[in-house]
Amino acid sequence: MSRNLISEQEVSLLLNDILERYGYDFTEYAPASINRRVNHLYQVDRFPSFAEYRYRIISDPAYALRFVEEITVNVTEMFRDPSFYQALRTQVLPVLATYPFIRVWHAGCSTGEEVYSFAILLKEAKLLHKAVIYATDINAGVLEKGRKGMFRLSQMQQYSRNYMESGGREDFSSYYTANYEYAKFREDLGEKIIFSPHNLVTDGSFNEFQLIICRNVLIYFSKKLQDRVLTLFSDSLEQLGFLALGSKETLNFTSVTGKFKQLENREKIWRKVQL
Repeated sequence: MSRNLISEQEVSLLLNDILERYGYDFTEYAPASINRRVNHLYQVDRFPSFAEYRYRIISDPAYALRFVEEITVNVTEMFRDPSFYQALRTQVLPVLATYPFIRVWHAGCSTGEEVYSFAILLKEAKLLHKAVIYATDINAGVLEKGRKGMFRLSQMQQYSRNYMESGGREDFSSYYTANYEYAKFREDLGEKIIFSPHNLVTDGSFNEFQLIICRNVLIYFSKKLQDRVLTLFSDSLEQLGFLALGSKETLNFTSVTGKFKQLENREKIWRKVQL
């Protein structure tokens, strides 16, 4: 039974299948990284041939989802792009403070570093007690890591720097306890976060929010899929709610362009306008 590596050309065929059949766009991914991941799944699931692997992906939506989970890059860090968090502190939190109860949706949350970052912002603004953060991802494995609230201790120096650059004034180490090779984040942060699976492509809205954060997820979706997800976000936001995207993402030339106004800074944060 031969299970040689799949060639770049074959990987490219699979990516086109996934795009045409399911709408996930991985064609712009770094080839070395994606080839490695696609081949890893091929070996792990012990397909006897490329043809059978390809047939399974095309004909079995559940397996296609496993494929997508496997090759999705979960690149994340606490207070990633500190200027983004600075903008949330200064421009979004003062508005959220005026609500009796704050509901936040962090879509595509990965292992939860950025969710805990936002929980810290809420804590420092004295808003955490009246807030809940729904943290969702397509990948059940990363959600399990997020629930534990444990991140590598070796990363804390970098995270602490990010935190300070985002306008943090406390001692960052007061938010976690060192536990061997891991930093365990405080319970009062974790208990305000609900981690649950949600597929942006197939699942609908499940609440009404004042803030939705979805960073560096839409870049992997086709234009049609982006429009569908942005409509979902628009429908899930209260009037005057905020939508925050990743640094390479935009609402320009999308199905919801006219429904939002970008905040007066370089960060990718929009506010839903009153129609």
